[in-house]
Amino acid sequence: MEVAKRVEVIIKDPQESCVVMSGCGTSGRLAFLISSGSNKALSQLNQSEVYSYIIAGGDRALLSSQEAPEDDPRLGVLSLKKVCEGKKRVLFIGISCGLSAPFVAGQLDFCLQHPEVYTPVLVGFNPAHQARDEPIQDCTFTFHSVVQRMQELAKSQKAFLINPAVGPEAISGSSRMKGGSATKILLEVAFSAAHAATSSNTPITHNGVLQHMMAYERTLAVTYSQTDGITTLVEAAGESLRCSRHVYYLGWGSLALLGLIDASECRPTFGADYEDVRGFIRGGYRELNNNDGPLTSLGPKFSIAHEDFLHLILPCLTDKDTVLLIYTHSDDATEVGNMARRVREKTPNLHAVYHQADGDTAASLQQDDIKKLCLSTLKITWPQEALVSGTLQHMRELSTKLVLNAVSTGAHVLKGKIYQNHMIDLQVTNTKLYRRATRLLQKLSACPEEKCEEALLKAIYRVDMLTLEMTSSDITTHTCFARNSTKVVPLALVILLTGWSLVEAESHLKQQPIVREAVAQWMW
Repeated sequence: MEVAKRVEVIIKDPQESCVVMSGCGTSGRLAFLISSGSNKALSQLNQSEVYSYIIAGGDRALLSSQEAPEDDPRLGVLSLKKVCEGKKRVLFIGISCGLSAPFVAGQLDFCLQHPEVYTPVLVGFNPAHQARDEPIQDCTFTFHSVVQRMQELAKSQKAFLINPAVGPEAISGSSRMKGGSATKILLEVAFSAAHAATSSNTPITHNGVLQHMMAYERTLAVTYSQTDGITTLVEAAGESLRCSRHVYYLGWGSLALLGLIDASECRPTFGADYEDVRGFIRGGYRELNNNDGPLTSLGPKFSIAHEDFLHLILPCLTDKDTVLLIYTHSDDATEVGNMARRVREKTPNLHAVYHQADGDTAASLQQDDIKKLCLSTLKITWPQEALVSGTLQHMRELSTKLVLNAVSTGAHVLKGKIYQNHMIDLQVTNTKLYRRATRLLQKLSACPEEKCEEALLKAIYRVDMLTLEMTSSDITTHTCFARNSTKVVPLALVILLTGWSLVEAESHLKQQPIVREAVAQWMW
């Protein structure tokens, strides 16, 4: 409620004021999504746009893994200064699901040093005492010490900490799922309450905030009533990945952004190739409307328009690939149908996620032709009260996020990227992931930390004998080297569980890339 009130003040007096959201990876991508949607909502209310976003690694991180900048608090501060130049009142919202990202810690510390301009808000999903307390290079503070200072200032409402403990993720460490969804819910509830109060000139109330929250609860019920349809999509995508083929999301509007986000997260999360799961959006960068504009000059992985799909992907499409259309009743059915026919000429493995409003018979008739072209259609029908409440777009977005997270995660589970409910093939490309990899190896092998870190370094440097230079280097050096290494954690785990040499472990993983099966063969 209190954060919503601060947002309302800025909306009513936008001169030299702004709301800035910042995060790394998933958190930064959601900052972008929420900023974009919230500015559109303000425009519809004839209000000035006040929302901005920051993502560690810049706009290229919206579509690809940029893990290293997460460790750089100075880079976070520079990004914040740039966005807020000339502003006299800033509500800064730092998002760090595990209360751990140095990039965000640096920004929060800067805000605390300049209270005359900045009001800091921290959004995360661990208890405050579990904030990371490891030293940050070249800094006198830790994330934990920043949180302690914010807790003290929260007593006088000069800072805010919003950190419901949502519990462990379904797949350990994958904060893109539960943490990402909770981020979207919390911030959109606060912003929607502020928008409604501004529009109706009524105060923000506890009950009003609760009503916005309840809309998301209804979203879960509507979405998870479709478990059979979701299962079909997971199995289709999983079969494609098992065959070393691909999954493609073709979307319209903000739902396409969820497709882009979900696809971009697969590479760092599962050690996937960027081509394994890809998203495309109607209108490309014109629709994306990101800070840096078109990024196509950075390479083919940044080609995101439907035209790019038709030009680069469609000619090579096979019946082993899975294509998923993502659209709503308000999108151009003729256009969706034309795309469906183009894909259907190349593969029968075409599916759809379609959102419609209850009682919209005209849209249902148009949908019938598209449905005939698809192997399966996940039709999600929203009640009329969602249209009246004005929360329909947020509900459709969260629903789509839940479905796509299930599809990409389930597909990678079926491919063997998960071992005992842990993402085993994560990329070790920053301090957070290096620490996570070490803890993961300890848990799965029951070996001492020192032995686990030794196996991890062997896998990173691809050697059986570590040199003094390797063992004495800092984590940043290790993670820089690891960017060019593949299957680092699986390789280290196999070495620990079997006692094989590096060459032997590599050979077995090459023959059997699914870790649990490679280990099972050894045990047998």
